[in-house]
Amino acid sequence: MLLVLAAASSQAAVIGTSAPAQSITVERIAQLPPGPRQEAWRKYLDRSLRQKEADRAVLLAELKAEGLAEPLIPPYGSSARSMPLTQPVEWYASAAARRIADAIVSFQTPAGGWSKNLNLADHARRKGESFAPNNLSHFLSPGDFDTPADPHWNYVGTLDNDATTTELQFLVKVIAEANDTAVYRASFFRGIEYLFAAQFPNGGWPQVWPLEGGYHDAITYNDGAVTQTLELLEAAADRYGMFAFVPADLANRARESVKRGVDGMLETQILDNGRRTVWGQQHDALTLQPVAGRNYEPRAECSSESASIMLFLMSLPDPSPEVMAAVGAAAAWFKQTAIHGKAYKRGPSGGQLQDSADGKSLWARYYEIGTHRPIFGDRDKSVHDNMAEISEERKKGYSWYNSVPQTALDRYAEWLP
Repeated sequence: MLLVLAAASSQAAVIGTSAPAQSITVERIAQLPPGPRQEAWRKYLDRSLRQKEADRAVLLAELKAEGLAEPLIPPYGSSARSMPLTQPVEWYASAAARRIADAIVSFQTPAGGWSKNLNLADHARRKGESFAPNNLSHFLSPGDFDTPADPHWNYVGTLDNDATTTELQFLVKVIAEANDTAVYRASFFRGIEYLFAAQFPNGGWPQVWPLEGGYHDAITYNDGAVTQTLELLEAAADRYGMFAFVPADLANRARESVKRGVDGMLETQILDNGRRTVWGQQHDALTLQPVAGRNYEPRAECSSESASIMLFLMSLPDPSPEVMAAVGAAAAWFKQTAIHGKAYKRGPSGGQLQDSADGKSLWARYYEIGTHRPIFGDRDKSVHDNMAEISEERKKGYSWYNSVPQTALDRYAEWLP
C-alpha cells in the first residue's frame, strides 16, 4: 500500500512522512521571536559563512601557488580500516600508527574537522589536494577558478560516516602511547574547537560544518553523529585515562557542551499526544521537529538511532529526572513496537522478513509518527507500509530492520534503580 506519493501528494500533509529538511538561512532566523535566541542563531550562521569562505581561500591559495588548474583528489577509503581503533595499545606508538596520525593532521580542514571516506593510511595531504575524496564536481563547479570568491564545496568537514570523531579518537590513542606528540595534541585541540564551533545554540550538531544546506543542516542523529560527538566530549571532560592530557579549561568547556547536547536531545524527543516516544533520524535545527533526509529517508520515528541515544543517556554518570523520564519513555516505545517471531534476511534480491522461532525481537528502521507502524521509503520520495513495494535497488541498498533496540532494553533492565 502506498502511503505518500512524494512531496506533491495531497496526502503528504495529512500523513506527515515527507516533510523536507530546510537549510538554516537568514530568512528563517528572522522568523524567530526577537531576542537572545534569534541573536544566537544569527551569530552562528555568520560564523559558519565566514569559516566557509576561509576554508575556500586556503585551497584556492594552494592551487595558485602550485600552479594547479584543479585540486588533486585524495584516496577514497574506509575510516574504520584506515584508522583502526582496536589495535593493541603498544601499536599506537609504532611507526605505522604515527604515519596515519601524520596523515590525519595533514588532512585536517582549516575549520578543524575532517571529511568522510578518506583513506588516511595512504599518504599525507599534498599542497593543492582536496580535503575530501568526493568527485571533483562536489567541490568546485566548472568556472570556479574564473571567480575564485565563489567555489562550491561539499562535505569538507563533517560528522557523517564517523568522520572527525574517529580522527580525534585515533589521535588520542597515539598521544597516550607515543613520544613527541605536540603536533598531535595541537591537532586534537583544534578538532575539539571545531566541535564547539559546530554545535548549534540549542545543543545539537549538523551533519556538515561549515553549513552545507538542506538536510545537512539538520540536527543529525543518523549514524551516531551527535551521540559519538557527545561520547568523545564526555571523555574529554572527564580527563580520565588517555584523556588526561586535556587541559582543565578545555575539559570544563567540553562538560558544558555535553550538558547543552543532552538538553537538546531531550527537547527533540518526539511527542505523541503529549507522551514522549523516541527520536527521528534528523530534526530541523530551528523547529526541532523530525524531518526527512535523503529521498528514501522519511520523516519518521527511527529505531536504531533512538536506541543509540537511549544507550548514551544511560551512560551519563548522574542522570537527571528528565533524562530518566526520557529513557523510560523510549524503553516503553520499543516494547510497544517490537516485532516478534520474525527474522530479517538480506540476500541477492534484497531483504525480507521470514518466520523465526529464535525468540529475538526485531524493529523496523522507520515508524510512522502517530500510528507507530513500519514505513519504507524509496528513491522517488514515495513512502510505503510494505517493504515489498519499494524498488529492488532500495531493498538491496538499505537495512530496513535491526535489533539494536534490544541492546538498549537489556541495558535498561540493568540501569533501573
